[in-house]
Amino acid sequence: MPQDNTSGSQRRTSKPQHVSVFDHGGRIPPRDNDLEEAVLGALMLEKDAYTVVCDILKPESFYDPSNQKIYAAIQSLGAAQQSIDMLTVTEKLRLMGELEAAGGPLRISELTSRVASGAHVEFHARIVAQKYLARELIKFASQIEAQAFDESYDVDDLLQEAEGKLFEISQRNVKKDVTQIDPVINSAIEQIQTAANRASGLSGLETGYHELDKLTSGWQRSDLIIIAARPAMGKTAFVLSMAKNMAVNYNIPVAIFSLEMSNLQLVNRLIQNTCEIEGEKIKSGQLTQMEWDQLMSRVKNLYSAPLYIDDTASLSIFELRTKARRLVREHNVSFIIIDYLQLMNASGMKFGSREQEVSMISRSLKQLAKELNIPIVALSQLNRSVESRCADSKDGKRPQLSDLRESGAIEQDA
Repeated sequence: MPQDNTSGSQRRTSKPQHVSVFDHGGRIPPRDNDLEEAVLGALMLEKDAYTVVCDILKPESFYDPSNQKIYAAIQSLGAAQQSIDMLTVTEKLRLMGELEAAGGPLRISELTSRVASGAHVEFHARIVAQKYLARELIKFASQIEAQAFDESYDVDDLLQEAEGKLFEISQRNVKKDVTQIDPVINSAIEQIQTAANRASGLSGLETGYHELDKLTSGWQRSDLIIIAARPAMGKTAFVLSMAKNMAVNYNIPVAIFSLEMSNLQLVNRLIQNTCEIEGEKIKSGQLTQMEWDQLMSRVKNLYSAPLYIDDTASLSIFELRTKARRLVREHNVSFIIIDYLQLMNASGMKFGSREQEVSMISRSLKQLAKELNIPIVALSQLNRSVESRCADSKDGKRPQLSDLRESGAIEQDA
């Protein structure tokens, strides 16, 4: 165990010695007991202090186990909208059977006596939260290091697992601060003026399908759009035609992640669309001279088009995030298509069911669209219930939101 460097005032309390220290190369993990105690003291002094830090801290954010127990009691009182002070926290700890483990009534009273006011409680809480994240990263790095030395682990699986765990840690980070409305109003007015100055009058990205563009005003930034149908209904043909229109006609950089088809199959379908030649003739190469001339003259339009294709099979949501960020940064990609959602996975993370995994993938796609500030279109399968319905029923065979396959979260996230 590392040498105890606590001050005399800290040793005078009845606080139990904690045993949660984990050594990393002889170094003590990041923590600040004084700040932790200052935060707890402020929470019991200031009436509204808990509402300021409730989204920043959780019990495990505190390094000292006794501090974790005290904050858990405060959190329980706050959730029940009960007053938080020295007496109520002491009583709550007693009811939880954790009073002695937290240091007893004397330590609770000493925590409040050391704090003059709660004016800086948010600033202190953010430091405590950052030190918790640093400890989590150290723990994560140690586990990955140990597994990397173990030759029984597959390196590719380990990379996926590492990316999944790192994504989980990043989601615990302190959320973005609120924004005063004035700059947001200015951005909204600029967007309206931009749409007014465009001949089409659209505020989003044009697809080349004019009736669709009228309904949507173009695909809007940060939106997740789901295009769903049963197999062989033309989902891929539709989005490929849309991608061709956007990239060739409007010079909008588009990325296509195809989990079902190879890049060669996709390009063949793009050639069919562009050259207006039957697919069977393209596959067999049995073209007349006029069709060859037509193909060679029109396919020139696809050259140098800002179209980027990734045909990685069984793509994980974490790989997609990495590749999408790079495409936006390096090629200014403004639109992403995923064909199709149910073929993606969240390897490296464990779920109780496939439905939970698809829910996580769908939620992550929405977060990615918002982070990159671009529209993302994901194709989705429908379940068989649409085929089992009677054509003469009220809804007939028209697809409904409940027909989306494997997860109800898809319709919510979109």
